[in-house]
Amino acid sequence: MLLRTMEPCDRWEVAELICVSTNAWYERRGGPRIFPGGPEATRVFFEVYQALDPDCGVVAEHSQSGRLMGSCFYHEREMHLGLGIMNVHPCDFGQGVGRSLLQFVLDYADEKAIPAVRLTSSALNLDSFSLYNRAGFVPHAVYQDMGMAVPERGLPRGVPGGSQVRLATLEDVPAMAELEIAVAGIRRDKDYRYLIEQGGPMWETLVFEGTQGQIDGFLSSVKHEAVCLLGPGVMRSEEQATALIGHALDRYRGGSVVFLVPVLARRLVETLYTWGARNCELHLCQVRGSFQPFRGVNMPTFLPETG
Repeated sequence: MLLRTMEPCDRWEVAELICVSTNAWYERRGGPRIFPGGPEATRVFFEVYQALDPDCGVVAEHSQSGRLMGSCFYHEREMHLGLGIMNVHPCDFGQGVGRSLLQFVLDYADEKAIPAVRLTSSALNLDSFSLYNRAGFVPHAVYQDMGMAVPERGLPRGVPGGSQVRLATLEDVPAMAELEIAVAGIRRDKDYRYLIEQGGPMWETLVFEGTQGQIDGFLSSVKHEAVCLLGPGVMRSEEQATALIGHALDRYRGGSVVFLVPVLARRLVETLYTWGARNCELHLCQVRGSFQPFRGVNMPTFLPETG
């Protein structure tokens, strides 16, 4: 195989690779297709990541046919490198494609002396876990993937703290960055700015404003035919997380949405159960390098990917 930088002309083949490989993995285990809309829908991953980080994608190309065997995105940020969505074509499972893509990204991080590489990966995929674990990644947190069908009428009113939730503005970005440093030990100013600037109907970013005007939490969400997800989100407390999630769910009335919450946030999880949320998977926060234990609630997501 030949490893090379992902290019704009790869858009459709990468979209097809993401769709086919992800659907194949879940179907082989008796699950439903994750992306029933096909490559037309999964093209959104390529478009968002190219907008955020041009040239920060790598593909494995078959040296004879030129067909893409695998692809991976990565995201360099102020204090870490995020390892993004990685896919291997079903025809090439077990051929070392994933290992080669991962090594390419790790070599990049080492050459630039980036102190940590982070990712959020499925706990159900033991092949994936072993790949990362053998490369030095250590699991530091477990998340419950919870899916929820939001009623047409929305949630019952009176979610505590809801009056302190508002739409984020670009002026909030510095405070959001400082909050994430305090809670998670990383910052991603570029991501916050992109999400706020893009706005609706696809994106929404909310903040929880404290009584003294400080930002004590934020939560973004995406609503697209390929993915309906809450996150990324960072909050100092479970109560602030509850208020933000309750407010964010309102835009999914009559539809479904998925979100990741820490298994240790027990009060939050219990509240989500009462709202009708159900577990659908488990994910792990894995880090190679330095790590600061979370000092609050961290809600990662997959568009854009966050560790």
